[in-house]
Amino acid sequence: MAEFKYLVYFADEKGDRFFADIDSTEPVIGAQINAYRLFKDLKEKRNGATMAIAKLLPPVPAHDLPIYCVGLNYKSYAKEASLNVLANPPVWTKPAAALASPDEIIAMNCFSPCLVGGTYGTPAGHKSDDAHIADTGRAVLRDLVNDLSCHFFQLPEQSGGQFFYAKAFDRFAPVGLVLVHLSLWHKAEKTARLMTRVNRQVKQDSHLATDMIYEPARILSWMSQGTTIPAYTIVMTGTPAGVSAFQSPRQFLKDKDLVEIEITGLGVLKNRILFEEGQDNML
Repeated sequence: MAEFKYLVYFADEKGDRFFADIDSTEPVIGAQINAYRLFKDLKEKRNGATMAIAKLLPPVPAHDLPIYCVGLNYKSYAKEASLNVLANPPVWTKPAAALASPDEIIAMNCFSPCLVGGTYGTPAGHKSDDAHIADTGRAVLRDLVNDLSCHFFQLPEQSGGQFFYAKAFDRFAPVGLVLVHLSLWHKAEKTARLMTRVNRQVKQDSHLATDMIYEPARILSWMSQGTTIPAYTIVMTGTPAGVSAFQSPRQFLKDKDLVEIEITGLGVLKNRILFEEGQDNML
């Protein structure tokens, strides 16, 4: 039996935090649900109590782990960016402080326009090291992730030849609304679409099964060779075409923009962007 169907992590009105297993991808603020302070208690169904959801938090059991990211993992993106697909995807990480909650306002502290990239995360269900694809395929879970980037530090003269810094700012990895068990995701994955909207306008629209290059199980297996990937590490699986830096004119996020990431079977992740006055028009 699965440990959970749709895992939600939330705070009550006092600020105390709880895990819960719900029946859909849409947790409701104010709802009274059976909840557990510890994830291990939820798995064992012990020490539960009825609590009210006041604020949604990133729905992962571990909040102190770096977030692994891969790039160049969609055919449409490779074509849009005029990049060759390699034997293995580029990899970088975001620090744990990049994690952000559903509906959280993302304050932009970097001094340049920022990019949005819809993706889906694949938290590892158990620790992986030197794992085979067959094993990782049974381990990966699913949730929504917004891969934010600071464009200024992606420019060749500013990047230092790496991806990390531009993507590592605090709150640059909103995650939510729920963590979906693989047994439920299987029902949607063949037809699942990823859509990114900014102020209700569609910016990305991709059919995952035909557009994605490296499957999540392949990514996790490759990343774990000689490297221990702790259980519930989030792995971002790349973003499809529609990245604003490649549009003409370029379309960067602006103050008060509403960003929505939607994937079939996973729900809709929403976050609003907040810039300091004058920060959103430097490029």
